[in-house]
Amino acid sequence: MPEKETLERVRRDKRKGKSASSQAGEFVREEMHHIREGKHGARSSKQAIAIGLSKARRTGVVLAPPKKGQTSEKTRRNARRAFAAGRRNQAKSSRRSRATGRALRREGHSAATRRALSRQARSAARKRTRSHLAGEPHTFDCFECAIHLLAPECAHCGCKIIGHGVESNGVFYCCAHYVTQEGVRSEVRE
Repeated sequence: MPEKETLERVRRDKRKGKSASSQAGEFVREEMHHIREGKHGARSSKQAIAIGLSKARRTGVVLAPPKKGQTSEKTRRNARRAFAAGRRNQAKSSRRSRATGRALRREGHSAATRRALSRQARSAARKRTRSHLAGEPHTFDCFECAIHLLAPECAHCGCKIIGHGVESNGVFYCCAHYVTQEGVRSEVRE
């Protein structure tokens, strides 16, 4: 059962118009505090985060379950179930809740350390910014680094083309003006 303070913080976030993931973050924060206080443990940071997100869904935060391909089918099924329970305002069975609590008390407390959370955050960020170029995988820590390597260069001025550019016979230009300046007469595509 979430603490009153957490529920109040979530209500405040909702009133401010913050996203569902920001609201769910309050439950994840509460879970980390519980692990650090010794209330219970978790096998990994990923499990602790999943518990927090499940709590958020069960209390009615409109946090949609993950899409296909992002997580395993089992995780998606559990998320859908928690989301539906939150919509129905259905409480978890007391017997299952006690069993879960006992199992979590047997787990370790290292999942909520700064080091473990940092490792989890880096791992998640790496997955968000992974790309393939010529069959070779590349990992970027920011969008700008990805652009620097992956975006085509203008044949006239050498700038990186982000968004709309012009192509003629496999040669890229940043604008139509440079195409005419170069004297290109063949088919031009945007």
